[in-house]
Amino acid sequence: MSDILISIRHLRKKYTEAIPLKDVNVEVRKGEIISIIGPSGCGKSTFLRCINLLERPTSGEIYIDGTSITDSKCNVPQLRRKMGMVFQSFNLFNHMTVIENIMAAPVDILHKTKKEAYDRGIELLRMVGLADKAGSFPDELSGGQKQRVAIARTLAMDPEIVLLDEPTSALDPTMVGEVLAVIRSLARRGLTMLIVTHEMHFARDVSSRVLYMDDGIIYEDGTPEQIFGHPIREKTRQFIHHLKVFEEHINSRDFDFLAVTSRLEEFGRKHQISQKTIINVQHVFEELIMQSLIPNLPKHFDLLFSVEYSEESGAAEMRMSFDGDELDPLEKCDEISRKIVENVISSYNCSYGQGRNKVLAEIKG
Repeated sequence: MSDILISIRHLRKKYTEAIPLKDVNVEVRKGEIISIIGPSGCGKSTFLRCINLLERPTSGEIYIDGTSITDSKCNVPQLRRKMGMVFQSFNLFNHMTVIENIMAAPVDILHKTKKEAYDRGIELLRMVGLADKAGSFPDELSGGQKQRVAIARTLAMDPEIVLLDEPTSALDPTMVGEVLAVIRSLARRGLTMLIVTHEMHFARDVSSRVLYMDDGIIYEDGTPEQIFGHPIREKTRQFIHHLKVFEEHINSRDFDFLAVTSRLEEFGRKHQISQKTIINVQHVFEELIMQSLIPNLPKHFDLLFSVEYSEESGAAEMRMSFDGDELDPLEKCDEISRKIVENVISSYNCSYGQGRNKVLAEIKG
C-alpha cells in the first residue's frame, strides 16, 4: 500500500489580476513535516488553501489518500475531516470559552459525547500548556495563547494532515517561540504537516522536507540541508541568503554606461549599502568591464552583470557571465586598472565552460 497521502498534479489557480499558482506538482508522504517557504505573494497560502478546497483550483488534480478532492462527485466535507487547518488569525469564537471552542467540532461533526470532547480537550490543552485557561474567553488570552488554543482545536478532530498557514505571522515576536515549541512537539508525534512559514531557522530545524515556491511552481524541493545549505537553483540561493540583487544585461558597446553607474548608486541607497562598498563596485564596473572587458569582446556579445548584497553578512559580490572564447578580463587590464581593481576586491575567480566565461569577485566594504 502506498504511503503517499497527498498527490497534487498540475495545480493552477488564476484570479482576475494574478496567477499565484501556475503548475504545481508535488507528493506528500505520511509522516512528512514539510515547510513551504518563498517570497511574499508567491502563492504559498493559496496553495495550502487549495489542498482542502478553501480555494477552488482553476485546474489540476488534488488526491488525498488516493481520493480526488477535485472530482465533482467527491464528498468534500468527509474528506476534509482528514485535514485540520491552523490560520494566522486564530479564528476562535469569542463568545465561547477556550474549552467550548475545542469541544464544538468534535460534538457537532464527529458526534462525540460532551464528556469525551471535554476530556480530549483538556488533554490537548495540557499538551499546549494551557489547561488552566480552559474556562477563559479568547479575549483574555495573548496572541500566542490564542494560537496554541487554535492548534489544540485542530487536533481535537484527530486529523491525519495538519495545514498551518503562517501560524506565527500575526504574533508579537515575544510570543513566536511558544507557538513554535508546540509545533515542534507535534512534529515528534508522527503527524503529517505542511507549514507555510517565514521562520527560516524553525523550518530548517523541524522539517523533514522543504518546498521553495516561486514563479507559481515548486521551484526547488529538498531536505533542509540541501535547501538551506546547498540550494541548487539561483532564486532559492538568493532567497535563503537574503540577497539583494542588481542585474544588468549588456549586448552592445554603445550601451548607456553612465545610466548603469547611476542605477548602481540608487541600488546602494535603497538597500542601505555602505557608500564605500558601492564606490568599490562602481570602480570594478568601470575598470574591469568598461576599460578591459568590452573592448576585447566581439561586435556581438551577451554579457550579464550582477551585484549581490547579503543583508546577513553585509558582503557584496560582483558576478559576470559572457559568451565567446576564453577570456579573463583581469588579465586584459592595463597596469593602472589592474591596481584599482585589486585594491577594491578581496577575492577573484574566473572560469570557462560550455562557451561562457564566468567571473566572481568579492567586493571590499
